[in-house]
Amino acid sequence: MSFAEYGSPRGPALVWMHGTPGARRQIPLEARALAEREGLRIIGIDRPGIGSSTPFLYPDVLDWTEDLELVLDALAVDEARIIGLSGGGPYALAAGAALPERVVGVGVLGGVAPTAGVDAADGGPIQLAVRLAPALDLARVPLGVGLTQAIRLVRPLAGPALDLYAAFQPAGDKNLLARPEFKAMFLDDLLNGSRFQTLAPLNDLVLFTRPWGFDLADVVVPVRWWHGDADHIVPFRHGRHVVDRLPNAVLTVIDGESHLGGLGIAEEVVTTLMGLPAAG
Repeated sequence: MSFAEYGSPRGPALVWMHGTPGARRQIPLEARALAEREGLRIIGIDRPGIGSSTPFLYPDVLDWTEDLELVLDALAVDEARIIGLSGGGPYALAAGAALPERVVGVGVLGGVAPTAGVDAADGGPIQLAVRLAPALDLARVPLGVGLTQAIRLVRPLAGPALDLYAAFQPAGDKNLLARPEFKAMFLDDLLNGSRFQTLAPLNDLVLFTRPWGFDLADVVVPVRWWHGDADHIVPFRHGRHVVDRLPNAVLTVIDGESHLGGLGIAEEVVTTLMGLPAAG
């Protein structure tokens, strides 16, 4: 599994789980600068099938926590806070469910809600993946190869392509993507993370349509959830639905922001997570 580190190699650890799509460098410059100033250690991990992480489809989201433990052991991290953006949210919650003795707390930014089981939320764009799940499961490898080749072809036009994407987004995301530091971060992450393979986003979509392997009631560690009330990708009501079912969670509404709103308040997010008391 490939990863990136920012800040102090001996500081308190915070694992940042990227969105769908995304890779290990999808960490706002504001968060990186805070880590440098405060002596924190931010670790971004590539999920299997992106960057240099070996392609692999977990049976469910919970299963990934065994790999997380291996990464934490290899990096000599005894305990950590976990942040998940969008599609990284289910993985962050899984870590809280499986590793309460090592995970101090979980932060989620516009996270995906369950689509199956007792915690399922209805509606939203994720339902398209639910309807296409059987075909997606069968075709994800050739689709991933095709997506990787397509990204290589458009690499010289990545900047204008991101501008075009931003032009069709709601005001919140459009404004954020217009900021030079965020545009640079997304381009860097996309082009580096997708340089070798682009299977992870398709794996994510497959897993999000299955039971996650744990119930929200199993996440006993503190969860802090931020969600834009104008989110057009993961509906705000999905965030409220999940928070209402978590045993120890607080929802913060990001007024007027859409899906990427949590990235624009990275310093608040990191500071809040670091303020949670250590495990045990």
